[in-house]
Amino acid sequence: MYHLARALLFKLDPEVSHELSLDLLTASSRLGLTRFFDGLPSSQPVDVMGLRFPNAVGLAAGLDKNADAFEALGALGFGFVEVGTVTPKGQSGNPKPRLFRLPEYDAIINRMGFNNKGVDHMVARIKSHRYPGVLGVNIGKNLTTSVEEAAADYLTCFEQVVPYADYITANISSPNTPGLRSLQFGDSLAQLINPLVRARDRYQDQHGKRVPLAVKIAPDMTDDEIKLVADTLVEQGVDGIIATNTTLSRDAVQGHRFANEAGGLSGVPVREASTHVVHVLAERLKGALPIIGVGGISSGDDAIEKLQAGAQLVQIYSAFIYQGPELIKEVVASTDAYYRELRLDK
Repeated sequence: MYHLARALLFKLDPEVSHELSLDLLTASSRLGLTRFFDGLPSSQPVDVMGLRFPNAVGLAAGLDKNADAFEALGALGFGFVEVGTVTPKGQSGNPKPRLFRLPEYDAIINRMGFNNKGVDHMVARIKSHRYPGVLGVNIGKNLTTSVEEAAADYLTCFEQVVPYADYITANISSPNTPGLRSLQFGDSLAQLINPLVRARDRYQDQHGKRVPLAVKIAPDMTDDEIKLVADTLVEQGVDGIIATNTTLSRDAVQGHRFANEAGGLSGVPVREASTHVVHVLAERLKGALPIIGVGGISSGDDAIEKLQAGAQLVQIYSAFIYQGPELIKEVVASTDAYYRELRLDK
């Protein structure tokens, strides 16, 4: 069924088909049709960041930016869904066209630019959700906010969503907001993360609930830069790292008609770079922080590769667009088997 639907959707402009798919999923949720979806399978739960994930497979941020369809998406079998990136104020994002399919590589290039309806819209969507999995919220800054004032935007989003999120991710690695990736390094990183950590601790003290804070980083860093980022995040007291976002590199897609389009490349071409970042992080962290591996996972074997490199959870996105719900089943089955074997060995 999905392959038939994909054939029809892929005849449309990529962004139009994306919006149409989300509209259909949202309608199915409102009509109660998600009860006919497979739902969360009987899986091996995984404890990460103080949370129990029903399974180790999540949907990466970017697909459901406004939290309009996350319950229907979750009903397809994801153990966790990350919505966003959300910003304090709604914004239209970058000019169109800004989304490009590279089916020859099972890849996507996007330069969306944090287009979303704003944090108030998201709060209205997630405040009374019924999704039984783990809900993550990915936060960012508005385009009109300077890099120097970015921390205030992140803090605004954090304080708005923290009562309703299971965990929150600070997205400092999108290549589509000018200057954003500079926040990954040195004092800029510490100055951004410190207020969020203090807000997390303050909320825990006041409400008795700890909402973990993760940080999403880019694949386009040297090993030394990855290690410095890891050290800073440990020092600041975050709860996890998501590795990685999309890449600016076009080495793997040279010659494609969209290779020179600006934006972040995701899908199969980023798999090796993402796995390398996971490996370098794991070597540096030595268990100090958990890692969520994302980037180029298009099979169960790819997911296991991320876990073996040092991740505890995985997320999928681009391959889900190409393969549909069957990919979720395959990756959940593979990660379940991996964790089952791990537990038997103990």
